[in-house]
Amino acid sequence: MSFSIGIVGLPNVGKSTLFNALTRSKQADAQNYPFCTIDPNIGVVEVPDGRLSELATISKSKKIIPATVSFVDIAGLVKGASEGEGLGNKFLSHIREVDAIVQVVRNFKDDNIIHVNNKVDPKNDADVINLELALADLQTVNKRLSNTKKNLKSGSSKEILKQVDLLERVLKQLEAGFPTRELEYTKDDMETMNEMQLMTMKPMLYVLNVDEAPSAPAPQLFAKGTGQIEISAKLEAELADLSPEEANQYLKELGMNETGLDKLITAGYKLLNLVTFLTSGEPETRAWTVRNGAEAPEAAGVIHTDFIKGFIKADVCNWQDFVKFGGWAGMKTSGKLRLEGKDYVVQDGDVVYFHVST
Repeated sequence: MSFSIGIVGLPNVGKSTLFNALTRSKQADAQNYPFCTIDPNIGVVEVPDGRLSELATISKSKKIIPATVSFVDIAGLVKGASEGEGLGNKFLSHIREVDAIVQVVRNFKDDNIIHVNNKVDPKNDADVINLELALADLQTVNKRLSNTKKNLKSGSSKEILKQVDLLERVLKQLEAGFPTRELEYTKDDMETMNEMQLMTMKPMLYVLNVDEAPSAPAPQLFAKGTGQIEISAKLEAELADLSPEEANQYLKELGMNETGLDKLITAGYKLLNLVTFLTSGEPETRAWTVRNGAEAPEAAGVIHTDFIKGFIKADVCNWQDFVKFGGWAGMKTSGKLRLEGKDYVVQDGDVVYFHVST
């Protein structure tokens, strides 16, 4: 199961620098001029998970395979992007294809790096991006509403009436300048919303790109309920050029327990509303990704699609118990091993062995 997070923001806010540090590459061009990135860069990043090494030690696993998330470096947007300014239509189409958005906002001062608005104002920068996303969504919803109302004239079924009501509610939200993710939807509503691929429906996390390693969290600058973290893209780029041992030593000197990138990857994973279940044995210990709320057959299907229909039952335990009692053999005599059926909702940190018919 593949998930992607788009990195967006104004030009020259540090998106490509952050992307290169994330992927430990020079894949994204990071230059001091707007639109140096045209086509999106895609990098697959491992999700940090200390549980894997502990499980692998117990199982004497030959391989460890972590979960991954794809980050997409999307070119800088500018005011007027929804009308095509700065190749905006092309860049907006890239945003529609990702599952969630990380918006990088400049909060560092450097006279040598051009700011498109000639001033550092993170709140204003975010407002520019959010307005362009809303305006683009407004066009999409207006078009859908117009087409739906034409169908309404030829035969007013309950389903069409409900859809018109939904679209008018969404339109009102966008016209007021608010993202559509803040509204509440029924299951039927979500089918329509998913079809439209609205950008303001996607979960969003703000990354404040600061001068240096933050000593204390910044005040919440954005809408209540919206995630916000601080990262120094410059520092992360420096750390990415070091060996793991050198990077750890540098972090200790800075008084930091984890890199900003690890913080971002973990926050992005949560942003997608994902959980990790684990499998562990001698061949490999592996992290698997499912949506929060997934039931056991769906989780089994992540390993192999045939497992969904063939699902019989699952042996489940908490990863800490797996370590404490020495793996599957110890779990069977511990009284902590659970036998779960099709209705079981997989929890983060579950170690699972699926029984399936072939």
